[in-house]
Amino acid sequence: MTDKTLIDGTANPDNLGPDAMRWTPEPEQPAVSVADLFGEVIHAYSRASALADGALVAVGDDIAREAGFTVPVALTAAAWADCVAWTEEDNRQTYQDESGRLWDVLWMTHYAISRSSDGSSCTVELYRVPRDGESHESEQAWLLATCGPGDGMEPVLTISLPGED
Repeated sequence: MTDKTLIDGTANPDNLGPDAMRWTPEPEQPAVSVADLFGEVIHAYSRASALADGALVAVGDDIAREAGFTVPVALTAAAWADCVAWTEEDNRQTYQDESGRLWDVLWMTHYAISRSSDGSSCTVELYRVPRDGESHESEQAWLLATCGPGDGMEPVLTISLPGED
């Protein structure tokens, strides 16, 4: 009688029929890189470059930590302009300041993330006074919070307007 290896790795001293299940390890496949699949990178735009160019606005580590974030946080320039930016000139509408508006964005983002079941992104609903020179009442705004890899593959959070890349 010959030993045959079954799918669970046990030996069966009985002769197995030709339709018995046997396991044979697959030969090791070579690793495939992104460049193998898609070709060489044409252009790369790092998070550090986006921060340096002003496409992203970094949130200070202290306020981010106070709002409950343990990873670096940044807003896109458009999200910052829509929901955070506020000048002395804007106070002719109603009195606010950037630090308070930033806190509101961070707090509502943290709240939305805590209630979200999606692991990588969530929609944030908040109310803010638009910077139109006239409004005194807050209006609904939507943001998108996305957690992804930073330049060193560390987790980072980016808050953007819906539809921004």
